[in-house]
Amino acid sequence: MHRVLLTNFVVINILINNLKKQTMSAIEIITNELQTVGSTEKAAHLSRFFKTGKGQYGENDRFLGVTVPETRRVAKAHAGVDMADLQQLIQSEWHEVRLCALFILTIQFNKGDEPTRTELIDFYLSNTQHINNWDLVDLGAWETIGTYLLDKPRNLLYRLAESPLLWDNRIAMVSTYAFIRQGQLDDTFALAEKMMGHKHDLMHKAIGWMLREAGKRDEKKID
Repeated sequence: MHRVLLTNFVVINILINNLKKQTMSAIEIITNELQTVGSTEKAAHLSRFFKTGKGQYGENDRFLGVTVPETRRVAKAHAGVDMADLQQLIQSEWHEVRLCALFILTIQFNKGDEPTRTELIDFYLSNTQHINNWDLVDLGAWETIGTYLLDKPRNLLYRLAESPLLWDNRIAMVSTYAFIRQGQLDDTFALAEKMMGHKHDLMHKAIGWMLREAGKRDEKKID
């Protein structure tokens, strides 16, 4: 008798949870899933690591304390969300939710046809103010923006390089990694030269990183 009651209780709880999920928005579901696997201790560490103090580049960013692999897992589970959901996700106050949005965007980009890819790139570029830390840039820019531009003019990157927004500048530089992987190095060197005098250390690091990667393909150009 007790076993039957326990089984019924478990089944009822599952049904209740399923009903709750059906009435929750995508951002609520994804945020809840990320919160479940988050850690307050790790959140505190990430807040320090990504410089969220007053006057620092990540000022006021908030963390759930979720690892990148866990964030990727959640993104894969919700890769079918629509653009309206993506817009809500990319505007989240939580760093990992924004990262999850970018992982979803990358999944959709890799599977999409040309019109879909163009729509996703337009979405990305209209939301760079929310792609506002170096990991958010580095974990997606080259695979989306860079890949998209492989067979297109690269004027966009030079416009991003002139933007007053630090993250636009970093997107421009890191996107060239897609070109480097194909042995196309000219834009990497041109953008590096253009932004060599940048005032922010995060750009010096991005430029150095891309030049090292380019040097692996052509050591003579580095010399």
